[in-house]
Amino acid sequence: MLCPVCNHTEYSKLLKVKDFTVSAENFDLVECTACKFRFTAHPPAPDQIGRYYQSDAYISHTDSKKGIFNAIYQLIRKQAVASKRKLVTQYSHRQTGQLLDYGCGTGAFLVEMKSAGWQVQGMEPDPGAASRAADLTASTIIHPDQLSSLPSETFNVVTMWHVLEHVHDLHGTLDQVKRILKQDGMLIVAVPNHTSFDARHYAEHWAAYDVPRHLHHFSPDSLSTLMQMHSMKVIAIKPMWYDAFYVSLLSEKYKTGSMRLIPAVITGIISNLKALFKKGVCSSQIYIIRS
Repeated sequence: MLCPVCNHTEYSKLLKVKDFTVSAENFDLVECTACKFRFTAHPPAPDQIGRYYQSDAYISHTDSKKGIFNAIYQLIRKQAVASKRKLVTQYSHRQTGQLLDYGCGTGAFLVEMKSAGWQVQGMEPDPGAASRAADLTASTIIHPDQLSSLPSETFNVVTMWHVLEHVHDLHGTLDQVKRILKQDGMLIVAVPNHTSFDARHYAEHWAAYDVPRHLHHFSPDSLSTLMQMHSMKVIAIKPMWYDAFYVSLLSEKYKTGSMRLIPAVITGIISNLKALFKKGVCSSQIYIIRS
């Protein structure tokens, strides 16, 4: 087993984490002894991982509002896509342009950007989510396997909202993303952060580990190191405040078997307060990246 970042062969075991969403299987979360990158040991192969997404509980692939988690997720998503649009225009210094959303899910962000005048392209491996996104955006949604077929220097912005942690081939994917970006283009990556308070508090029950769907577990340092290996640089880090509450609520369910709202809210508040006074420790973070 090789480290996905540096190809080192030695690693130390950190936690045994359960797949609470689909299979109830346990997976080892390990850390490379060379570069300190954390990843899921022996995950399902690309042609086997699909069944671990086949659940109504995997909410990024549904527009359902049934149940408290779906309802909260959909409420947050509605507000979040508007914030993401503002972030794109702020850091790209553009009001319109060409945008690729890698891992577009059911297309909520694409709809937001298209309504703002952007020319959008979506990429999504899940057929049901891709079909829904195509209907909403009236655009063709392609499979990630087609990334290499896209023309070079096409997009002003490529976004990966909670996607990079799912990608099997980190280096190959980033090489292709860099290729399709225009020379002044921008990559935006959002990933969970295992250095956050809520991650340390819930340990193996932290919902954002989400094994085996999450293959990689990032910190600001490891994300920056990965980008440097591809001659790209993180120029800004933005917190995702809502994630601390949502992840804590789901983590409470995994830890105790019940939806304990008050403890989850308290943990989310503590996590966000720590992130307010110390940069880089929010539950999930957005990284603005340029070549």
